[in-house]
Amino acid sequence: MLSVEATGKNIEQAISNALFELKAVREDVDIKILEEGGLFKKAKVLVSISPDEIEKYEKREQLKNNEEVSSIIPTKQDLEQKTISVEDDKDEEVEVISSNKKIDKQEKDIEKAQKFIQGLLNKTSLTGSVELNEKGDEIFANIVGYSDIIGYRGEGLNALQYLTSVVVSKNNRHAKKIRVDCDNYRARRESSLIALAQRMAKKVERTHSSVKLEPMTANERRIIHTALAESNTVETLSKGEEPHRFLIIKPKG
Repeated sequence: MLSVEATGKNIEQAISNALFELKAVREDVDIKILEEGGLFKKAKVLVSISPDEIEKYEKREQLKNNEEVSSIIPTKQDLEQKTISVEDDKDEEVEVISSNKKIDKQEKDIEKAQKFIQGLLNKTSLTGSVELNEKGDEIFANIVGYSDIIGYRGEGLNALQYLTSVVVSKNNRHAKKIRVDCDNYRARRESSLIALAQRMAKKVERTHSSVKLEPMTANERRIIHTALAESNTVETLSKGEEPHRFLIIKPKG
């Protein structure tokens, strides 16, 4: 469901009812007022997911309706449990967090990352591959064909990146940084966030009122900050505590 008509005693209540039905946040939607309402007539609005956010909500619906897929989208806890499971499988040559044996010091960071990620993904019913390359002090892992590992707004992907970093850096203070992506998700997410920043900036300019965005990761907040850094009309600031820290876009001055 990407759009819904809703009514209320006034416009704001109608919008709130529509957002509840869509399970969406205000900055992700476009609003069309169908009826202003009045003393004896309810207000009516059409609320639709904005074009640059449709993919995210379609993905959410797919995950919700597919129990099998949902069961393999990992939170950090899920991945930690799977890691332990991988350790118990003697047929898999995978380095795991819970392992007490020493890591071979001759094994390169990129090899450890490859074995851990591929071994973990092999535990799913999906097929695909992991491509890794090194650049400076970073290792980039691109997962191809396992798009369901991304999770809602990249939560599963971020968890996998974190755990891979833990595995690679174990007993190695000079380990390379790990960057994990899947089917170019991070570039698409960045484009979506930039579009969101620009759309919300225009809204702030039009209404002269501040807009509060949903909680985001530090990297996602940085993208919003950067996108609006040179604006002459709006400014951004972060508030709250992790992991619920959020951004506010407000009129400048």
